[in-house]
Parts: sequence; C-alpha cells; structure tokens
Amino acid sequence: MKLTWILVADSTRARIFTADTPSSPLEEIEDFSHAEGRLHDREITSDLPGRIKSVGGGGHAFEQPTDPKKHEADNFSHHVAQFLEDAHNTNRFEQLLIVAPPTFLGLLRNQLPEPIKRLVCFELDKEITRQSAAEIRQHLPEYLSNL
Repeated sequence: MKLTWILVADSTRARIFTADTPSSPLEEIEDFSHAEGRLHDREITSDLPGRIKSVGGGGHAFEQPTDPKKHEADNFSHHVAQFLEDAHNTNRFEQLLIVAPPTFLGLLRNQLPEPIKRLVCFELDKEITRQSAAEIRQHLPEYLSNL
C-alpha cells in the first residue's frame, strides 16, 4: 500500500490522518489550527474604513480591497500547502486525499504546487473537521489503496 495521507481541513483547522492498511481506521498524525480564521472582521482589521465625501455633500464608506476573512483563509491554505510540500520533499507520503468545504478546497487547489496536485487521488467537498476519526473514515472510500 502506498503511504497515504488524508487531509481534512477548513479555514480554521487542518488535520492529517493516515491508515496502516487500505481498510483500517484512521490515525491522526497532525493537527493545525488557525485562530485568526475564527475572528470577526472587526477583530482582524486594525481600524474602521474611512469615509469619502461626495461632491453633493453625501458620502460613503471606503471599502477594503480584500475581505479579511478570505485573506486569512488564503493565508492558512498557503501554510497547509507549504507543510504538504515540505512533507512530500522528505517522502512522508505518496498519495493524498483531501476533504474540505468547497471554498477552502478551491483555495488549497490554488496553493498546491504541481507535484502535490499529481498525488491527489480523491477529493470530497465537505465540512467534517470537527468529526471523530471514525466518522471521517466513513466519508472515505472503503479501500484507500484502490484509488
């Protein structure tokens, strides 16, 4: 059996599992949390946006160019992708399964380098980071090495 890693992630947490045999229970080997992803916009940004005066005397708020929550999710996806690249470079896994909500899955796809993308053999767009290893295993194919 190829050394398989299962990444279960969202914008605030990433967990990595492995399995001894193609049908065995999952064993958690890494758990990352990203506390900044849980903050409210007002807690992430240091100041309120300014106001712009219009010629007619009215005004409107200046909008930030990037949503702070999306920016933090993007930062975390970059961190996870970097960890996976470093782990692959030291031969810690040979194939990768990814389970993440659709938005975060898209961010991960954008961050993963091509060699890691080629190792992805299964993707599932679900939010299951808070589930137990046994519950997560039920969402995966019965035999992991057949992928």
